[in-house]
Amino acid sequence: MNIQRPRGTFDVLPDEAARWRFVERTARRVAALYGFGEIRTPVFESTELFVRGVGEATDIVSKEMYTFKDGSGRSLTLRPEGTAPVIRAYIENSLGRREKPARLYYIGPVFRYEKPQAGRYRQHHQFGVELIGAASAFADAEIIRMLMHFYGELGIRGAAPVLNSVGCRRCRPGYNAALGAYLLGKAGGLCADCRRRAETNPLRVFDCKQPGCAAVIAAAPRVRDHICAPCGEHFGELLSLLAEAGISFTVRPELVRGIDYYTRTAFEIVAGELGAQNAVGGGGRYDDLVEMLGGPPAPAVGFGTGIERVLMVMREQGVAEPAEGGVEVGVVVWDPAALADGRRAVRALRDAGVAAEMDAEGTSLRGQMRRLDRRGVPFALLIGDSERARGAGRLKEMRTGEEREISLDRVVEELMGRRGRPAGAPGAPAAGGAG
Repeated sequence: MNIQRPRGTFDVLPDEAARWRFVERTARRVAALYGFGEIRTPVFESTELFVRGVGEATDIVSKEMYTFKDGSGRSLTLRPEGTAPVIRAYIENSLGRREKPARLYYIGPVFRYEKPQAGRYRQHHQFGVELIGAASAFADAEIIRMLMHFYGELGIRGAAPVLNSVGCRRCRPGYNAALGAYLLGKAGGLCADCRRRAETNPLRVFDCKQPGCAAVIAAAPRVRDHICAPCGEHFGELLSLLAEAGISFTVRPELVRGIDYYTRTAFEIVAGELGAQNAVGGGGRYDDLVEMLGGPPAPAVGFGTGIERVLMVMREQGVAEPAEGGVEVGVVVWDPAALADGRRAVRALRDAGVAAEMDAEGTSLRGQMRRLDRRGVPFALLIGDSERARGAGRLKEMRTGEEREISLDRVVEELMGRRGRPAGAPGAPAAGGAG
């Protein structure tokens, strides 16, 4: 039987995992800079959470969720997005009583049954933040700046926000009525999904990717022409704050995002050369979601960015993340009589915090050295019969070939001392090694 990974998923292998750790470390560091604390929610939740929170007429809920029944017949769903679970946890654990506003971030997988495409998978991973209890346009600007800061720390160039205001529950009904009337008058030019959306949730036609609907949608009324005065003032203040912060942006009147809970601000960050799918992250304001899910009224704003798409843009732009410290020294033993000494040396190195490994398969001296060289291990500690008799080993710097005998009792001290030398100095480890 040839069992393979499911379509739309992937394996993160050790070489690529180093890139993931770099992105995740950067996310945690930036989150800490902005005062956000980590939250971890279950990967599956009650299906009702997403039906009520995300919206029954959205593509996510109607087409893309992985839903199943557990042994007790309860309907559960693998989380298709990160915000609704965080809000559920915020309400259930009374986080609003501890801190206002609540600043929460998460990193984890989400699941959507959609057509795999560049940087989008059926299991993908998100870094997201939620600022709950803040109503001002300054909160929106801070969230956007935080996401831009994150991309900048990764070395991504040319990232830029695209924004729109999608109104609120006071002005949205009038727009929905105008949009629905327009779409019903153009029903002959719409796909079956858009004809259904025109009656149930007109705003969702902007999610359509059918070429045949494009002309009708392009001429549709725009939400910003129908927003109320407070929404207009909020959006205008946000644009002023972004300009004040030196962030260049574009206003796109057709931008609505694919989830029903958004109010007022909706935004995406575009970067890279991903074609029509060039959004690397996005978010917006969702002032009604806490109340919709049974909590007290609490305005909120947040973002989510796909780690896979971030990595794709980094590869496109040739961004090189800082090298991680891997194995710093390989203990090389080829004489069976010296194996115990080699094992003691490995234990001592690891106990001192020096990453070390030793071949356990009896590979030849030449084979062991080739493996260390191929993997870029900066040092080799060679222990043969003659060295063992003197309680010593030969410490070899792989980059230069420099080699000298050293007492096994002093190996840790020697390597720790070399760590403190500036990169490129005589005897310093090669770049990307132990330094």
